[in-house]
Amino acid sequence: MMNKIEDVKKEVSKVVVGQEKMIDSLIIALLCEGHILIEGVPGLAKTTTVNALSKALGLNFKRAQFTPDLLPSDILGAEIYDPQNNQFKIKKGPIFTNLLLADEINRAPAKVQSALLEVMQEKQVTIGDTTFKLDLPFFVMATQNPVEQEGVYQLPEAQLDRFMLKLVVGYNTKKEELEIARRISSGKFDTIHPVLNAAELEKLKNAVKDIHVDEEVEEYMIELVNATRHPEEYGLDEIKEYMQFGASPRVSIDMFKAVKAMAFMRGKDFVTPVDVAYIVKELMRHRIVLTYEAEAEGITTDEVIQKVLEAVAIP
Repeated sequence: MMNKIEDVKKEVSKVVVGQEKMIDSLIIALLCEGHILIEGVPGLAKTTTVNALSKALGLNFKRAQFTPDLLPSDILGAEIYDPQNNQFKIKKGPIFTNLLLADEINRAPAKVQSALLEVMQEKQVTIGDTTFKLDLPFFVMATQNPVEQEGVYQLPEAQLDRFMLKLVVGYNTKKEELEIARRISSGKFDTIHPVLNAAELEKLKNAVKDIHVDEEVEEYMIELVNATRHPEEYGLDEIKEYMQFGASPRVSIDMFKAVKAMAFMRGKDFVTPVDVAYIVKELMRHRIVLTYEAEAEGITTDEVIQKVLEAVAIP
């Protein structure tokens, strides 16, 4: 089973140099039937990675570029009048796919964002009077560009909570960038071959569910979540004034799923606190709301999570 995951990574690495955390996070989200939000400056291979992953998995892939004039029907689809047959027919939108890349999601207005997020939750689309179930697996990777502030609509906290993971992608190393420039300038990219199908992906998902989590590790995860809500109980009075809202209950649910996938990807049949520490920032950073004081002092959610990790006793 584990060989299949390695095969997928190997295929993706044919066109993507570095960005291991992004590839790991995408696979975790796929195995846990979650969605992922990626923040990073343009040109960090976000689109290329999802496209490569879909090819390696033999799944359908579509990309939707979000713009301020986008309408929900541009994503979901619409009823269109056919004058020849004197009737309405349904034209399906790009949402009808396995892997959807919602590029620059914060450029679209709230009604488009909410339409997409509803589909992410329900995995079905209603057009006119007809409701369509989406083909599984259905996975959304949304990107947002942190550079531009004009013409963007920030995702509200309640909508951010629908994403299982939020990944902040940084630049490649000098060595990786050299390799990227060489490959692109020479046009030498290997062809990606499908190494996994939908049925095999289902088997992997079931294998992940069977990973053992010790009761002490379960309690440790709940303590981490609770520490973001009641920092004073953990001797974290210093960060209490920076916290407006702690992590939501969805964090606990997603953490229990994600750490199993993390352990599975590392070839283990049980979860350790190391697996929790590896993925906890991606699970929490978009679900903690900081105060204005924190923003004024330049305190980030990642720093708050790091303090929580240091304060909660490891089993």
